[in-house]
Amino acid sequence: MPANTPLPARPLGQTGLNVSILCLGGWHMAQPSLTDDDAIRLVQKAHDGGITFFDNAWDYHDGRSEELMGRALEGARRKNVVLMTKNCGRDAETTRQHLDDSLRRLRTDYLDLWQFHEINYDNDPEWIVERGALAAAIEAQKAGKVRFIGFTGHKSPHIFLKMLPLHAWDTCQLPVNVCDYHYRSSIREVMPELAKRNVAAIGMKSLGGGNLEAGGRIVAEGVATPDECIRFALSQPIASLVVGVDSEKVLEQDLAIGRAFAPMPADEMGKLLDRVKPVASDGRFEASKSTQNFDGPYHRRQHGFAV
Repeated sequence: MPANTPLPARPLGQTGLNVSILCLGGWHMAQPSLTDDDAIRLVQKAHDGGITFFDNAWDYHDGRSEELMGRALEGARRKNVVLMTKNCGRDAETTRQHLDDSLRRLRTDYLDLWQFHEINYDNDPEWIVERGALAAAIEAQKAGKVRFIGFTGHKSPHIFLKMLPLHAWDTCQLPVNVCDYHYRSSIREVMPELAKRNVAAIGMKSLGGGNLEAGGRIVAEGVATPDECIRFALSQPIASLVVGVDSEKVLEQDLAIGRAFAPMPADEMGKLLDRVKPVASDGRFEASKSTQNFDGPYHRRQHGFAV
């Protein structure tokens, strides 16, 4: 597929926004292996390559991810993208602080989408209501600092299902990969509920996490290829898939898959799911669900766990 082929776009739920089917993840771009110039170049190449949706979070690399993305998108690019970041606060005061920090770092006066980050603990849904974080987010939306509100998580379907009745959410970001279908499944248990409520699903962790040059754990250990993983995820009812990029090689790979995307036929998808089932059902390739290894240090401290 030629490099100038447009990247397909989809509606972001009921927001009225259209987003590229790939969303650039903010975490990987601030890894120590990348210089500031490397990271800024990756963000700009992603935008120039057709990605219009950009992901970040207040706590990624102690704010460095937001700062780099802000520098990369400042000016004309900011006007042409849907910019999303995440709030780590669970109370009103911290929520307001995180919003102010994120707006400053991202060099913008509003966010297109602001999501509650890592709703991973059973009491997170109660906390954001009882401690005032949700009320503060709605306040920010009314003030024009935030256009749309959502939440993310990577632990268990039952926590997503506790969140859904609390607000008329615009989006939900959750794991979507070939192993998820067989283990604590977002695809089977959560996404049908999102559809009923007109909440846009944003997929993530399509390669299972890990080193991206090696393709992520699902790829590195021979469970599925990058093409199979991304095509499978994009064949689910999601608005966009967040992809982690730590090199130009990975970026070009993902853009090529996205440009050539056609929905995976049912028979091919069935064979793929049958093939991965023996190693998918116990969570070994989804450590973000089965361990605390992928829980952010900020949230571990929040809940009294060691970092």
